[in-house]
Amino acid sequence: FSQRGTRMAHRLLKIAAVYFVIAVCMGAYMGAAQDFSLVPVHAHLNLLGWVSLGLIGCIYLHKPALATTRLAKLHFWLHNIGTPLMMLGVWLLHSGISAEMGEPLAGIFSIVTVIGIACFAINLWCGLDRA
Repeated sequence: FSQRGTRMAHRLLKIAAVYFVIAVCMGAYMGAAQDFSLVPVHAHLNLLGWVSLGLIGCIYLHKPALATTRLAKLHFWLHNIGTPLMMLGVWLLHSGISAEMGEPLAGIFSIVTVIGIACFAINLWCGLDRA
């Protein structure tokens, strides 16, 4: 369990770092351009990407058995499919490019992300005492 759990933790920490780089670059661009219309995308990338996945990766390093469950795998994929596509939708909405496309994209994939996060929460609540 330990080695598989550590692999999942490392994957989460690496992808968290990718979200962090993207969010920081976006923040630097917004500051330089003095255009803060994409603050919602920037904030969500930081919180759902960098902070949340980084913390979950640390939890899985500490409790690697939690990272080996089906719920952990389901969370990983739903979170990392849902978040970027939700952010694309929010970007389309707030950039003025296409609210018609952005609204359903943000809505559908926010639900995907929420389901993924619920999988993590259930995994933690049900498995923490055993791990």
